[in-house]
Amino acid sequence: MEKVFPICLKCKVGQLIPLSDYGRDGAPIMYKAWVCSNPDCGFNLRIDNGEVSRGREIKESIK
Repeated sequence: MEKVFPICLKCKVGQLIPLSDYGRDGAPIMYKAWVCSNPDCGFNLRIDNGEVSRGREIKESIK
């Protein structure tokens, strides 16, 4: 089954792609963040400790 991702409402060009992570105890956290696939847009949503933030700078992790 093909997955269809929502269109970014900011740029209306890219799609919002879900990203997952792991919690402190190693449990998977599905859809921790959503980022626009259009590199010129940079829109993102993120969940940290139950709080939703948007528009944070996207940078590569050193981990």
